[in-house]
Order: sequence, then C-alpha cells, then structure tokens
Amino acid sequence: MYDDTTPTLTPEEARRKRPRLAISLGDPNGIGPEVTLKALRDARLLKYVEPVLVGSAHVLKIHAKRLDARDVRFHIVREIPDEIPEGSLTVLDIAKGEKPWVHFGEIKEEAGRLAMQAVEVATDLCKAGQVDGMVTAPISKEAIALAGYTSPGHTEFIAGRCDTQAYTMMMVSGTFRVGLVTTHIPIAEIPQRVTSDAIREKLRILDESLRRDFGIGRPRIAVLGLNPHAGDGGVMGREEIEVIAPSIQAACDAGHLVFGPFAADGFFAMGGHRTYDAVLAMYHDQGLIPFKFAAFDTGVNFTAGLPLVRTSPDHGTAFDIAGQGKAAEASMRSALYAAIDIARRRMDAAQQQRKAS
Repeated sequence: MYDDTTPTLTPEEARRKRPRLAISLGDPNGIGPEVTLKALRDARLLKYVEPVLVGSAHVLKIHAKRLDARDVRFHIVREIPDEIPEGSLTVLDIAKGEKPWVHFGEIKEEAGRLAMQAVEVATDLCKAGQVDGMVTAPISKEAIALAGYTSPGHTEFIAGRCDTQAYTMMMVSGTFRVGLVTTHIPIAEIPQRVTSDAIREKLRILDESLRRDFGIGRPRIAVLGLNPHAGDGGVMGREEIEVIAPSIQAACDAGHLVFGPFAADGFFAMGGHRTYDAVLAMYHDQGLIPFKFAAFDTGVNFTAGLPLVRTSPDHGTAFDIAGQGKAAEASMRSALYAAIDIARRRMDAAQQQRKAS
C-alpha cells in the first residue's frame, strides 16, 4: 500500500530544509518593503525559506495596501516564536505597536533610524542563533546619517556589530562574482588604501568564502589593476608593479589560484570574468559598474568573511518610484535564494564538523 505520510523531521533537518532568515525591511520610504512583499508572494520560494520580517508592522501594512496585496496575511510578534506558522508572514514588530509615518520618496531621519534598528535586531538574531541568516532591504545612506549612524553602509555596520574586521563586499549573480579591496570611500583615498596587506587579506577572504559558501574546491580568482591599462608597464602608475603583482605572487605562493593584474576595461569587455570563479576589483565602481550593467536584475550583495550569512539586493531605495508598485523584486528574490543556499552549506559544514569530532 502507498504510504503518503510525511516523515517527521528533526528540528535541525527542518531548519536545513527551510532555513530561517531575518529580513530587515530597509528604509520605509523606499522600495524595500515593496520588493520584500512581492518576493515573498511567490509560493515556490516559501517552500525553501522560513522568513521573519524585521521592522514596523504598520509600515509593512501601508506598503501592502499600496500593492493591493489582499492575499497576504501577517503574523505580528514581539519576539521570535519557536514555531513559525505557515500560511502567513511573520513580522517581528520592532516599532512596538507605534505607527511611524511613511513619506514615500523622502529622506527622513526617523526612517533612517527605523531602518538601522531593524538591521541591528536582525544581526543580533543571527548572532544568537535564532535565525540562520539575514537579508537586508535597501537603506538610504543620507537618512541613516541624519539619524546619527556613522557607518557608510550595511556592510561596515554589520561587520562592526560582529566585531569582524576581515570581510569584503562580494557581488554575486550565478557564477559572476566580484569582490572589492576598497568599498565606500572617496576616490581620492583609494591609492592609499590599496596596499599589499589589503589585497592579500581580501584574496584570502574570497578564497575561503568561495570554498565554504559556494562549494568551489579550488577557486580561480582574477585580480584587476588600479590604473588604466593596468599601468601600462609603469607608464600610467606603478601600483601594479610595486603592490598588486607582488600581492598576487604572495597569494600564489600560499597555494591560491590567483591571476593578474588585468586591465579592467578589456577584462570585462572580453568576458574574462567567465573564466574565473571570482574577480577582485580595487575599488567600488571599477567592479560594480560592469557587474550591475550585466546583472542588475539578478545581482546580490553578499558580505564574505562574516560569521553570519548576510545578503542584500544590489539596488538602492529607488525613492523616485517608491509607493508606486513599480519596483522589480527579482534582485530581492535572488538575495533570498542566495542566503538559503549559503546557510545550508554552512549548516552542512557544521554538521560534518560535529560528526568528525
């Protein structure tokens, strides 16, 4: 006789099947709550994730009303329950019943404060093991500065809260991965920050993350130059000769598969990124312009090197279309799937380590 009973899963097996992810809702005046709601209306996605939305329930309801999302039911809580009910979206209401104003498309101090409070709570949930990872909806750097936060973005803030200094921003879309030596700093400061120590550390973090988080046994990493044409033999700058090439050689001597330095324009134009498992760019726009041009709709921002799993869509708050129902949720969906995959790999690795010991 056919047995249609569902096997009983242990709590660990259940979490691996559907990792629990905290989703910070981002700036309430932007598109963060909108793309989150749109992504989570996908029943296929909910088979693989147990989402906990962190932010204001009132703000979320306003966005849901704008979307006419009558099919969405919210389960509003003040703390994470042991069991997350299916059929509704669990909302951890950090506003504690208060009803913040929503000013679509406007930069507001209170919006920046609420957005970062959600990030704080989501980070702490990860550190406490109450969730298996976090996905962050977009924040406004201007709004968080008005609210008194000094970190230039999510990446630096979360790393600081984890007391982690060895990390790097990595943009991911399928097998297209770009890591950065420097991130949110002025262009004028880049040459002083592109040091041998910084490059070698970022290469180590990338290599480790590609192995641990993406399951790549022997990662191949391409390194870009800093100057036009990678310095043209020293004619346009000597950083490639004096700093970058020796750092690549040191990484190779340490057993990593690292290549370069390559001239950034020709490298991407010829599709060089398809030959490698990741690319290390020297600064923000050098890596992110070609990445977003190729993968804006599906790109994911992943912070490599953290003790927790954190992903984010690769776009901003899009204040110009906030509250209009026009925002595309593809990048948020990709960020959720990426967090699911990485969380599972880390859980598998932890389980294997426990068995080995």
